[in-house]
Amino acid sequence: MREGILVINAGSSSIKFSLYISEGDDEPQLSSKGQVEGINVAPHFIAKSPDGTVLAEDRWPDEPNLSHEALFKHMIGWIESHLDGAELKVAGHRVVHGGSLYSHPLLINDDLMAELEQLVPLAPLHQPHNLAPIRALAKVHPGLPQVACFDTAFHRSNPWVAQTFALPRALTGEGVKRYGFHGLSYEYISRRLAKLAPAQARGRVAVAHLGSGASMCAIKGGKSVASTMGFTALDGLPMGTRTGTLDAGVVLYLLQQKGMTAKEIENLLYKQSGLLGVSGLNNDMRVLLESSEPHAAEAVELFAYRIARELGSLAAAMGGLDALVFTAGIGEHSPPVRTKVCQLSEWLGIRLDDEANADGGAELISAMDSKVAVWVIPTDEEMMIAEHTREVLWSLRD
Repeated sequence: MREGILVINAGSSSIKFSLYISEGDDEPQLSSKGQVEGINVAPHFIAKSPDGTVLAEDRWPDEPNLSHEALFKHMIGWIESHLDGAELKVAGHRVVHGGSLYSHPLLINDDLMAELEQLVPLAPLHQPHNLAPIRALAKVHPGLPQVACFDTAFHRSNPWVAQTFALPRALTGEGVKRYGFHGLSYEYISRRLAKLAPAQARGRVAVAHLGSGASMCAIKGGKSVASTMGFTALDGLPMGTRTGTLDAGVVLYLLQQKGMTAKEIENLLYKQSGLLGVSGLNNDMRVLLESSEPHAAEAVELFAYRIARELGSLAAAMGGLDALVFTAGIGEHSPPVRTKVCQLSEWLGIRLDDEANADGGAELISAMDSKVAVWVIPTDEEMMIAEHTREVLWSLRD
């Protein structure tokens, strides 16, 4: 039986979808993908085949106030008419925050939704937009099972010391702790590496998920033991527009001496900092690498420096390092950044094969004499969600 699995990844101004077709025990196959973007400005729907061919496109330039629900209904209508003989059986959603309780995907019900709503203050820029399509789909397609896949779940295996801030225990008990994010990406990479190099995957692996949002994860024996992101997705590495690790005293200074409001500080830390703030030019690594501006070069240097420092920290958390994996937009497509990071990390025994690093199709890019294997592995969070969602669907039939 051909079964359709819908994967939804929603943000503040866009709703991305991927449609997978599942047959028996075979890996789900991507059938189409697309998004509704420009919500509240100039809504635009586009759907593509796996090879990038445009299958459908609609624009509403004169209707900026079209509701999320109306746009979502349009998207679902297109999907249901392009199931290629399959039947839509289940939908899986990326939910950024699962809190301390959830270490695996779950079937969504009213009680779970109520608990996920309570986590909105921990991820105010992401969680509300993750939950909105769940409600919309329940209205458009009542009775369709929906599954929540949490970006924090993979890190619930972190030991107590890796999750705890040195704060009064009452605050820790209230949930002020390190959660870690990008877990769906790390889980996919861990599974992929297990197929490419099983012995390394069972060892000590550091994964650098480098994109507009950037983080790193220490994976030992296939389980996350430490992550650079903490209480929020603001911690750790500098990102496109986010600060990364910041002395909390800076926030006090901005409040007490600069008279900034909490909202102004939030905007500064999330939207005006990172590569954009340091370069004063752009948050796109490609633009910065091509620029002759000194501040652009400094932003790149800071980014690589912080990655190398965190790599040392993650190696310490694992008691050594057997493999380093670069993934996500910058990690997969920026040889100069990989070169800088690996040069700064030569003390760990890392040696790059320059030719392999420059080759966009190479997976293993370390030199023969490197003590640490260095990989470039494309991530696929949507596939990870599809696999999790299918597993939950199967469990309902047992």
